[in-house]
Amino acid sequence: MPAMPHFKRTSLVLIGVCLTAAATSAALPASAANKPEAPKTTGYTVKSFPAVGAETGPDDITRLGNSVYVSFQNGVGPLGEAAKSGATESTIQQYGLDGKPGKSWQVSGKVDGLTADPAHHRLLLTANEDGNSSFATLSPGAAVPLARYSYSGLTHGGGTDAITLRHGKIVVSASAPSDSTGPAAYSVSLQGTTAALTPLFADNATATIANGPNAGSTTTLALTDPDSNTMVPRSAPRFKNAFMLDAQGDQQLIFAANLGKAGQSLQVLNVAQPLDDTAFAARANETLWITDPSANAVYSVTGPFKAGQAVSTVAPDAGANSLNTLDLTTGALTPIPELAAIHPKGLMFTSSRDDNHDGGHGHGDQSGQDGHGGHGGQRQDAADSQN
Repeated sequence: MPAMPHFKRTSLVLIGVCLTAAATSAALPASAANKPEAPKTTGYTVKSFPAVGAETGPDDITRLGNSVYVSFQNGVGPLGEAAKSGATESTIQQYGLDGKPGKSWQVSGKVDGLTADPAHHRLLLTANEDGNSSFATLSPGAAVPLARYSYSGLTHGGGTDAITLRHGKIVVSASAPSDSTGPAAYSVSLQGTTAALTPLFADNATATIANGPNAGSTTTLALTDPDSNTMVPRSAPRFKNAFMLDAQGDQQLIFAANLGKAGQSLQVLNVAQPLDDTAFAARANETLWITDPSANAVYSVTGPFKAGQAVSTVAPDAGANSLNTLDLTTGALTPIPELAAIHPKGLMFTSSRDDNHDGGHGHGDQSGQDGHGGHGGQRQDAADSQN
């Protein structure tokens, strides 16, 4: 069948790229004069951490141990094509929990997926969301930090995006599909220098409608824009312990229970606007970390976040991104006016303690636990029976 257009707002210039990296010493922090001011808020405390050196375009964010890692895409294109500046590499920047810069690494291509793998004390990365895509691991303390992998089994015609790690299973979004009949998400098995992909469910899978006048009935999906992903914590009011895939241009969130198992089932929540990352607070009063490309900064936000609360980046076709609370029952999106000055991209909730255990910040990762990210995955407090 003829290729269907997809909703990625990106260009399509083919160029072959591969992942390479070299650890570098952290550049000196930006001067106080150049540091973006934290937005003034009521009821929330916002701290701002600027980019280090010349990197631009912060996107995905994750926590590993007592460090936060951010992918700065530096204007590189979705197929790895050079930025206007000539840059062909993304920067992975380390920060302490206090915002103090640490090391940085340069990685060829546009790093779209970044999440922590605490069991192996490494980061998982994907590059190039629209094509020429590849997978890598980055071990911050290793003499040779980067290990590169070529995909096998990538059949949907596009690239890969956000990453979630769930009970040791790596899951990636199948972004920029050539039509709506291929896989929407894959599990990843690392074998030698190969990242072998296994489809989990398709863009045209059957799902139960979760909201609106047809709630409870089934529908055949026709996804064109799988993007970020994450795990829903057990504290959430709905879809507990499910894997969530955001189909951004389709304005749909797909929730998969028993992911990859015989009893897998899908529900679809329709939303009124395109969403980028969604992050869930596993506990009350966690810290929300936000990347803001417009300010070229990373923010940490403390405030009255509730256990199970879902917060989303609304990414309209026109206008600035905004931070909204997501209602998991109705799909309604409510702006957070106190944080309106922030134009978010990647999101991550994290607690003050070091929760480095496997359980579930894909495109948004938390406390070193599994997940997106930026785009986002979320921590699970213990193994669950559903997934």
